[in-house]
Amino acid sequence: MSQTSLRPRKKIPKELAVIDADNCTGCQACVEVCPVDCIATIHSDEQHPGLQSWCEIDWDRCIGCKLCIRLPGKKSEPYTLTVCPWDAIEMVPTAKAVEAVAQVGGPPEYIAEHRSRLVEAARRQQSPPARAGDERRAIVAQKPPPPWHGTPGRWYSDVERMGRIPG
Repeated sequence: MSQTSLRPRKKIPKELAVIDADNCTGCQACVEVCPVDCIATIHSDEQHPGLQSWCEIDWDRCIGCKLCIRLPGKKSEPYTLTVCPWDAIEMVPTAKAVEAVAQVGGPPEYIAEHRSRLVEAARRQQSPPARAGDERRAIVAQKPPPPWHGTPGRWYSDVERMGRIPG
């Protein structure tokens, strides 16, 4: 798997893509369309890379765009072209990403070795790390807004006094 980018996200996606390794054939159709390059092919046997392979998603980089499942078509018929021919990819709500990790298939040795990494990545999506400046934003948000300068409705009273009512 490629190196994950642990930079804090600006926005947490509502859904994340999860690949069921038992259904995935490693055809890499999803790898080709991913705009953020968060899908990598895993080979169980490095000496025979085509023998058993599947794809895995880096949840720290997934933006939940759904392009790995379907490509958008015409505006009248959106999402008609299926990308994954094996229906191995599913979008799950970010809040349920940890439970989805438990359902991810694959060779038992691989899952046993990488389960903690997969669960930790799913947990990071549920509670994003604090960004630099969050403390300042919280303090600023607690301050009351500044009072409005000027008297509300003053323009209308001046116009009425002058005898010029618009309309």
